[in-house]
Order: sequence, then structure tokens, then C-alpha cells
Amino acid sequence: MNIVVLVKQVPDSGADRNLRTDDNTVDRGSANNVINEMDEYAIEEALKIKEAHGGEVTILTMGPDRATESIRKALSMGPDKAVHVVDDALHGSCAVATSKVLAAALGQLNADLVLCGSESTDGRVQVLPHMLAERLGIAALTGARKLTVDGSTLTVERQTEEGYEVVTASTPAVVSVWDTINEPRYPSFKGIMAAKKKPVQTLSLADLGVAAGEVGLDGATSTVLEHSKRPPRSAGVKVTDEGSGGTQLVEFLATEKFV
Repeated sequence: MNIVVLVKQVPDSGADRNLRTDDNTVDRGSANNVINEMDEYAIEEALKIKEAHGGEVTILTMGPDRATESIRKALSMGPDKAVHVVDDALHGSCAVATSKVLAAALGQLNADLVLCGSESTDGRVQVLPHMLAERLGIAALTGARKLTVDGSTLTVERQTEEGYEVVTASTPAVVSVWDTINEPRYPSFKGIMAAKKKPVQTLSLADLGVAAGEVGLDGATSTVLEHSKRPPRSAGVKVTDEGSGGTQLVEFLATEKFV
């Protein structure tokens, strides 16, 4: 099975994250950038399928030159090769434009299965799997907590707030996963060394047949107009019980519309 895993480099969610002052996009230059956490679960699932059914795993990333760091980290887990879509015109691309570029790249890779995380920690829009499936004309099995492969048939347990749904489709298909699906492996020293020699193909917008005006800030369908830091937390209300504490508490909760 030819499996492609979408991997995004994002600012570390455990550190301060900022927007740029010039165009209100995510400041990736000054951030500590890592693989999007959900994508690591997608990588692990791809490797498990390969180990059980054979095939090849390709990492697909769209991002600036420095995203190569995350590509090599992903390859150290075990995938066979990577494709890096990199072009200065991509800066500021919205989800719609991103799906257009990635769909064009996937069209060249002829994947039987496209795996990705259910969301990215920087955007958190959860729409890319659906957009890609629509552009490629294939099924979207989203929010998977379990994936079973039987020949060309895929069965997914889709995680919901009430439990899960069982959904099936035939390959090719796009499957997004949650962090409940598996436990990603740690790269071994051998894997880290091997990742340095694995092939990484770079593609530009011209290679994909996508015009620069359709992506980036100029082609974005949404934009951030302004931003500001979260205000500091103010002091809370202290209730001293001198016989009327219960009444004061209820009045406070009513004021805040909790009761």
C-alpha cells in the first residue's frame, strides 16, 4: 500500500507563541518549531499498516526551508522518503489554498491512503482532511480512534463525544486520526542516522501547476485583521463568611450567570 502522511511543522505549544506584527501571521521564525503532535500519531499508524501489509510510507510537508528539520525527525521514526513543498509565495496561505497545494502534490504521489492528524496545534480548524478529500474526489474518514485495513477496504471507529461511529470506505481515502489511536514510537539512534540519507524531494508551485496568486496572503480567503496579547488575569472575588456567605456566593454566581 502506498501511504502518504501529511506532516506540519508548528510552533511548540509548550512555549510562547506569537503572531507577526507586519502581517498578523504565525511567527515561525522566532519560535521553537516541532512536528504537529497529532501528525506523529498519523506517522505511527502508517508504519503499523506498512509492517502488517507491506508498502511504502511517504512524508508530505508544505512549509518553509526550516521545515526540513521536522521532515528529518519524521523520517527518523521509520518512513521511507519525503516530499517538501516549499515556495516563498506560500507564506500566509489559508486552509483553502493549503488544500489546493497539497491536493496537487498528492495527485503526483498516487497514494492509496492519506493519513493526517485531526487538527494542527497552530490553526486548529480541523477542515483540511475534508477539503483534500473533496478536491481529490475520494472518501474522508475523519476523527479516527481506530483504523482497520482489509485489502482495499478501510474501517474506522470515528471518535465522538457520545462514543464512536463505525465508518467504512474503499481506498483511496483520506483518514485523520486522534491521539487515542496509538502511541507513537521514539526514533532510535539507527533511525536518526538513517533519516539523514533518506530521499527528500522538493517541489515548487510551478512544479505543481499552481499559480502564485492563488496562494499566500494575496490568495487567502480569510485574514487576521488585528491581534493583542491575552490580558493578565485579574484578582478574584473573595467571600468572607460572617453568616451571609451562602447568600453572597449565590448572588455572585447569579451575577456571572452561572445560576
